[in-house]
Amino acid sequence: MNQIEQEYLRKKRRRDIGLLILNIIVWLLVMFPLIYGFLMAFKPSAELYDPNSFLFPQNPTVENFKNVFNVAPIHIYIRNSLIVAISITVLQIVTSLLAGFAFRFLEFKGKGLVYAITLSTMMIPGEAVIISQFLMVSEWGITDTIIVLIIPFMVSAFNIFLCVQALENFPYEVYEAAKIDGCSDFRFVFTILMPLIKPTLGSMAVQSFLSGWNMYMWPLLTTNTDQSRTVQVGISMLNSVDSQSLVLMVAGVVLCMIPSLFIFVVGARNMVKGLTAGAVKG
Repeated sequence: MNQIEQEYLRKKRRRDIGLLILNIIVWLLVMFPLIYGFLMAFKPSAELYDPNSFLFPQNPTVENFKNVFNVAPIHIYIRNSLIVAISITVLQIVTSLLAGFAFRFLEFKGKGLVYAITLSTMMIPGEAVIISQFLMVSEWGITDTIIVLIIPFMVSAFNIFLCVQALENFPYEVYEAAKIDGCSDFRFVFTILMPLIKPTLGSMAVQSFLSGWNMYMWPLLTTNTDQSRTVQVGISMLNSVDSQSLVLMVAGVVLCMIPSLFIFVVGARNMVKGLTAGAVKG
């Protein structure tokens, strides 16, 4: 190995070490609030403002988690959030898959215009239509129910876009051959297309579940009783001016994070594959 190669390797090693240190610093900055919140959930309320236990609790306890269930019906909030998140996930996958199939394989008048209008809805912020949606569901008489938390989110324009992109390179001849063999459109979608775009569907499932689980503004506006409130709204109601309520709220937040982190960790690989599907045209 000559001197030039040695110098190149030294520079590369220094660059790699510098990037590693930078990544560690960024990771610490991102993770510190999560780590601090997790440790804070195990603190007794008396240690909350104690400078000697800024990060690590001196007398860790799980009483905060027990008190969360005693102060508020967290189990009902978690149940409602799971029902809402799972329902939104399933409905968005089904509707997006069917819409993606229609935009990719079916020919009908105005298809390009309908697709363009569908994608253009992604530019409309949810806050711009939330009042009109609330007035509409109020007229229907379905406020303060689980169903009102699901209906406005049955369809996702972004997930439709992902499905269309994933099916972009799928041979149209396969669809024609299936039709000749007597395969119906629904059977083609759910037995042939669905297994072939699993990474995209996995990505959609992760995003839809997290979006449904983390909803706050819409449940806050449309629900009034514990029987229909979601966990995000319920946890915010634990907050008050005293330190006891603060540690209870943090403990509740930690409980809320567990399903989200689990779904994200399990589906992270499919999420990356799904988001990059169709990005490279072959």
